[in-house]
Amino acid sequence: MIYFLSDAHLGSRVIADPNAHQQRLVRLLNRMAQDAEAIFLLGDMFDFWYEYLWDRHQWADFGGRWHLTGNKQQFVPFLQTLKRLTEKGIAVHFFIGNHDIWTFGDLERNTGVQVHRQPQVYSLQGRQVFLAHGDGIVPSYFMQVLPPPIRKKIRRFMRLRAFFHHPLPQFLFRLLPPYLGDAFGYEWARRSRLKELQRPCPYKGDNQEELVLWANEHPEYDCCIFGHRHIVLHRPFQQPDGIKQTEKNPEVIILGDFFKQFTYAAMNEGKIEILKDNQNV
Repeated sequence: MIYFLSDAHLGSRVIADPNAHQQRLVRLLNRMAQDAEAIFLLGDMFDFWYEYLWDRHQWADFGGRWHLTGNKQQFVPFLQTLKRLTEKGIAVHFFIGNHDIWTFGDLERNTGVQVHRQPQVYSLQGRQVFLAHGDGIVPSYFMQVLPPPIRKKIRRFMRLRAFFHHPLPQFLFRLLPPYLGDAFGYEWARRSRLKELQRPCPYKGDNQEELVLWANEHPEYDCCIFGHRHIVLHRPFQQPDGIKQTEKNPEVIILGDFFKQFTYAAMNEGKIEILKDNQNV
């Protein structure tokens, strides 16, 4: 079995009980471990994650207990679960999202996960599967087909994304004391979550949903799986009017999230199904 999960936003300041939320995720991962050959975590597993120069050597394991500085200590149950999964021989793939871009080796080195900074294509159970968090992925023709407000929003997000991914700002932010950097990062993330809760963005429709439009340009893939949007979508996409028809439409999956909807996907013998975790106690 192959599993796909995204957007847990661990540590979010808008989650009523962060510890219970994390334990729910840990229980799901432990259930996955019973039959998983691979687990793909498609970004934003943390609401904010930054590896500072000041705490790069602070990871320690004393008698099976990890001692981390600052806000990272709250994630020990999740991090130890990742380590147990990889030690068991399960391939765990960690894709950076737009909230946990800033891992510079510590996460990979101490848990054994494989960190991916770019989208990846895997041959899984006989299918060519394109995997990405989803931020920054837009169709090449979005300036022609999307309405002006969406175009403006995309351009603004892409400028911010380029800044966050640039090595110079990343290095300068790493020089901050962890307590100061985390205070800024968690407040920024909190405002993002509150904005989403107050003004949710449902499925935009066939002619405006960027990830679906992008997948439509790439029929060479059997399946495209994304996170990021916090909506659940699983469908073979039909070409919108005015867009050139292709010989094969990809199957498009958007995973939802694991802090409001608690959804994930499982792949068995090439068939993918979106599931919901109902075990919240």
